[in-house]
This record gives sequence, C-alpha cells and structure tokens, in this order.
Amino acid sequence: MADTNKVDSVGFQLNKVTTEQFAIIKEAFDGTDSDVGMSIALNFGLDSENKYIAAFVKIQFEQNNNPFLIIEAGNHFEIEESAWKAMRKESENIILPQGFACHLVMLTIGTLRGILHSKTENTEFNQFLLPTINVTELIKSDVELN
Repeated sequence: MADTNKVDSVGFQLNKVTTEQFAIIKEAFDGTDSDVGMSIALNFGLDSENKYIAAFVKIQFEQNNNPFLIIEAGNHFEIEESAWKAMRKESENIILPQGFACHLVMLTIGTLRGILHSKTENTEFNQFLLPTINVTELIKSDVELN
C-alpha cells in the first residue's frame, strides 16, 4: 500500500472525454445471451506538467471466451493546485487516495455507459448494458502514479 499524504478534499474538473477503443465483432456473437460474460480493466494516466489525471475504463463483452463488444473510455481531470501538492510525494509520484481514485473511476464508468448506449443504439448490441460495479472491490488501496 502506498503512503498517503493527508488529502481532505480534492478540487478537480473534467476537462476532456475520450473514446479510446470501440469495436463490435459481429462474427464472435451468435445472437443469443448464452455464455455472455464481461471483463473490466482500469488504468490511470498522469500529466504532471498540466496537473491532469486520466481514468480509463475498458469493458469487454465476451461469448464463449471471444470478445464481441469492446469499449474503452477515458476521463481527463485537471486537479486543483493545492490538492496536487498534497498528493505529490518527494519522488514526484502522485498518490491518489483510494476514495478519490474510486470516484474518478465511477465518473468514467458513467461516461462509458453513455458512450456504449450511443454507439450501439438501434443495433442488437444495445441490449448489453453495463451493470452496477462496486469500484471499491476493484481499487482496494491508494493508487501511486509516476
């Protein structure tokens, strides 16, 4: 677990939304809901010069272990100067408190839901909704970025 600097509140704003990946692989889907699974991957990015932190969420819907719907979205957040200083370690790494990291990912999941709906609207793939996700089960400790 990373050492945590004391950060009571973090001022930030959403500055950019990106669709990193989007693919529908029709031949990997048989048209039924049998054996459909979902995987999720999280990643963070850091732009120290501009005091930006990006949260990326990638979702893959799979059938018979073959992905048929892939989407990855990123939310890019500008962090307030005082919060940035409070999260920065001597090594220039940034420590995201676990609760704040979860908050950024939850916002990104909401963004991803909207992108998924928009890109699959009026297709058979619109039936695949992103379920509620307990982000605290995915991020169990502070996140160190460098």
